[in-house]
Amino acid sequence: MTDYRRLRVALLGAGAVGSQVASLLRQHADELADRAGARLELVGIAVRDVDAPREVDLPRELLTTDAESLIVGADIVIELMGGIEPARTYLLQAINSGADVVTANKALLATHGPEIFDAADQVGAEVYYEAAAAGAIPIIRPLRDSLAGDRVQRIMGIVNGTTNYILDRMDTEGAEFADVLADAQRLGYAEADPTADVEGYDAAQKAAILASLAFHTTVPLDAVHREGITSIDKQMMDAARHAGYVIKLLAVCERLNAPRPSRSGEAAYRDEISVRVYPALVDRAHPLASVHGANNAVFVQAEAAGNLMFYGAGAGGVQTASAVLGDVVSAARRHIAGGVGVGESTLANLPIVPIGRVTTRYQITLEVDDQPGVLATVAGTLSDGRVSIANVEQTVAGEDARTARLVIGTHKALEQDLSETVDRLAASGVVERVVSVLRVEGD
Repeated sequence: MTDYRRLRVALLGAGAVGSQVASLLRQHADELADRAGARLELVGIAVRDVDAPREVDLPRELLTTDAESLIVGADIVIELMGGIEPARTYLLQAINSGADVVTANKALLATHGPEIFDAADQVGAEVYYEAAAAGAIPIIRPLRDSLAGDRVQRIMGIVNGTTNYILDRMDTEGAEFADVLADAQRLGYAEADPTADVEGYDAAQKAAILASLAFHTTVPLDAVHREGITSIDKQMMDAARHAGYVIKLLAVCERLNAPRPSRSGEAAYRDEISVRVYPALVDRAHPLASVHGANNAVFVQAEAAGNLMFYGAGAGGVQTASAVLGDVVSAARRHIAGGVGVGESTLANLPIVPIGRVTTRYQITLEVDDQPGVLATVAGTLSDGRVSIANVEQTVAGEDARTARLVIGTHKALEQDLSETVDRLAASGVVERVVSVLRVEGD
């Protein structure tokens, strides 16, 4: 057996992912040593409760409630605790002690990423976080390294398995939102409090991370426009299917070209970016439409490389552990090779535009009075608001009903124009109810 140098590895957290990481570190110690060029010695696992039941049987002597004692002297610190504190404090302590850190903590990176990356730069350490954006799917390294010489134009990601599971079953089975959510909770896909998933908070955190990497710009979490899926119902699903679409919760990170003043009078443009999360209509021929169940996928459009798609499990203990261990091996190789860590590139510093500046297509569903002249009024209001109609379908609610339902597809329009126009439609006197407004993505 090769006599490798030993690197001390401290693990913070032994939940679904942490316990699998610990088990695999011990189970595949020889293979990992051969790949890393160093023997990875798990020196301890910090937990809140040493006696708590765990999915994997771990040696009790490795468990401790004293995280700080593990951090001191460790070469690599793996943080899988989740949450902001004390994870933030522990990561900064690890970095300042000279350790490289590996984390899957999307909430922490989305809110305190610049602070953590700056601390690592100051001491020449490195932060690895492949598991923070899409579980087992390798997307951080492709964006940070493989596409570093290209210009990423757009990212569309299904980055939350819970919402994809819910929307997929609503689409394929005609199920109602509440029923599928209850199933997702029973199966462990959704938490008892599913707010972070169904309201889009989890996806927004991942969108901030992906956009920061893709556009070399710090993207604060509060700059990400966020909408959830709780308003999606069976009728909206049926209308989407009839029009050839499927509804997906998308994280969209997009480079925009905006005109800017020029002294010469010639057209000049500057790059801006938009980062947003919302349920959107995706054409059934698009690769993202075929992402089923709790799987995730990230679709990248780059100037030179073209279209790329990364697909796989977005969550799960052993699956996410795969991404974590890949980072651990990378950190170990860096320790053996020496040198300072590679910092995050945020020098582009592109402006982030609000949702109102985005241009896309829309599907508007209205409940209107079923009487002559209504369609003309609706069409006129849309035209006055600079929203061009691509197609209209009308259905009558019933034999004795006095209302009809209009499903209107638009050409590309500015979000601000569309929003103001929908408000005018709601107040027009002929529209009983604005049923839904969904954006169309993936053109």
